Amino acid sequence: MKKIYIMLLSVVAISSCSDTEALSPVNQTRISDANAFETPERAAQQVLGMYAGVKAGNFYGGRYLNYQDVRGEEFNNETANGVTNLFTWNFGIQSSTNEVNNLWYAAYLAINNCNVVIDGLKTSPISTELKTEYEAEARFLRGLSYFSLVTLYAKPYWESNGATPGIPLRLIAEKSAGNSDLVRSSVAEVYTQILADLNFAEANLNVTNTSAYNNTTRAHRNTAIALKTRVYLSMRQYNNVILEANKIVSNSAPFSAASGVPNGLAPTIASVFATPAVTSENVFSFAFSSTNIPGTQNALVSYYSPTAGTGEYSLISTGIIGNADWKSADARRALTVTNASKRYLNKWSKSTADPDYVPVIRYSEILLNLAEAIVRNNSIVDTRAIALLNAVRQRSDATTVFTVLSFVNSQDLLDKIAIERRIELLGEGFRSLDVMRLGQNFAAKGTALSVTSSETQYIWPIPLKEILYNKLCTQNSGY
Repeated sequence: MKKIYIMLLSVVAISSCSDTEALSPVNQTRISDANAFETPERAAQQVLGMYAGVKAGNFYGGRYLNYQDVRGEEFNNETANGVTNLFTWNFGIQSSTNEVNNLWYAAYLAINNCNVVIDGLKTSPISTELKTEYEAEARFLRGLSYFSLVTLYAKPYWESNGATPGIPLRLIAEKSAGNSDLVRSSVAEVYTQILADLNFAEANLNVTNTSAYNNTTRAHRNTAIALKTRVYLSMRQYNNVILEANKIVSNSAPFSAASGVPNGLAPTIASVFATPAVTSENVFSFAFSSTNIPGTQNALVSYYSPTAGTGEYSLISTGIIGNADWKSADARRALTVTNASKRYLNKWSKSTADPDYVPVIRYSEILLNLAEAIVRNNSIVDTRAIALLNAVRQRSDATTVFTVLSFVNSQDLLDKIAIERRIELLGEGFRSLDVMRLGQNFAAKGTALSVTSSETQYIWPIPLKEILYNKLCTQNSGY
């Protein structure tokens, strides 16, 4: 990136001023980095600005989740609209493609917002306790952002244990143009930084925030732990997935977190997505409203709903929607809708002018992460893993009860857990992650051909703009 712009969102009213100040007033709507962290109120605004950066439309406001899902085999592109991620769906990505460049820019801008906050807090006169808390939030968001980038623009961790080229690790606040040249850290180095950020976040975030809304939309201790289960799963470090998940998942059903925010499964799947979407299951989400939207062509409802949105992507009958394990009585079927004889995902149904929250971490994911890790770590048909699988399935489908006798071997159990992930997390940005962390191939769908793990399109190229401005950055092979 040639330039990184700092988003300063504070607006502070002037209560009084001297004659000298009146002659040379400070513009209170343009706070400089010299006083942006001068008071707790100003520092808090910078922290909220970090969240705003990560939930930008080109990042977690919708597009990132859509990219990760439409690379998989569940969705068919209906509009052939190049603006709404057609090239991602059909694996026609190039280094100059908008998707590639826009996501990279949005993510690194969000990362720099976090770096600016971390740097500004060092000399801030606010309390040490508050500075530590805010730095923990910054490091959580930075860790989330780097994980999102490295799992799309670089090879999976399992290849050479992360020795392959990753992405540039920008950890210094950039407040002016320049400083573009930076080598790509290895995948392993990026993961090391992600885990360092999340470990710091776990140790220093609030154990609980002030309300259900804040417990959903701002990071707390359990949020950092939950994200670590996802990171370790991608690294195939299953013993660490178990270690982290056990901090927030009880030994037996009904599963829940015993300390901090009492996260657990919501009674019904419908309540997880119904307004205001701040149940105990919604571990972390980005909130939107009529005065805070990600943009019409970024919102998840725009991609998936044929009525509230433009129905860019329908569900393919050969995908998970047609799987016999997803029974007709399953309540999750009610989160789909038929329009003009085609089936669409309907988890997000509010108007693009007042869009739904974007779910980033749900408790059901943590249970499935743990179930899979237990089986892969022990290679047995484990009873606790089955109980975790049952907890997710039976919440929506009480007619299905898995037992040890339901599975021929541990691989059979893993296959059922994988199906459950595809049903439960459909449209929430997991399919590409799951395919790549397991070294699987991307299946053909519609007019899009399959892509094997050895082919160029398996990962995204480094954006053309980064290559042009960062003279030390190398391109991914094949692009």
